[in-house]
Amino acid sequence: MSNAVTETRSVVVEREVPFPPEKIWRALTQPHLIEEWLMKNDFKPVVGHGFNLRADWGAVDCQVLAIELHKTLSYTWAAYGLESVVTWTLTPTRTGTHLRMEQAGFRPDQQQAYQGAKGGWRQFFTNLEQVLARVD
Repeated sequence: MSNAVTETRSVVVEREVPFPPEKIWRALTQPHLIEEWLMKNDFKPVVGHGFNLRADWGAVDCQVLAIELHKTLSYTWAAYGLESVVTWTLTPTRTGTHLRMEQAGFRPDQQQAYQGAKGGWRQFFTNLEQVLARVD
């Protein structure tokens, strides 16, 4: 079983964002803001809460795994046979926040999902930065 774990890959996106962690946290955890940059959802920042992300192409089943206010948010991300975990890490910097997103759990036979996620998360990050620039 152990080598099955080591064979999985992660998509990582990191950006320096000129906003404080508290503001980014709101965009990551408030359903009406999540909808603006990611998808329609019924997210609640509560460990164990199950929620869905819904898009034109389908839905993602998720469950909140870990929350450390303004620092870390982690949830499962299951869709089309992909069993993965998305982890957000917010680190304050002099000019804002270092924002890191890792989606872990892509198997070698999930190359299409892996490539799709690489492109998808870059777009989501761009959307997120636009939302952050717009909201107070």
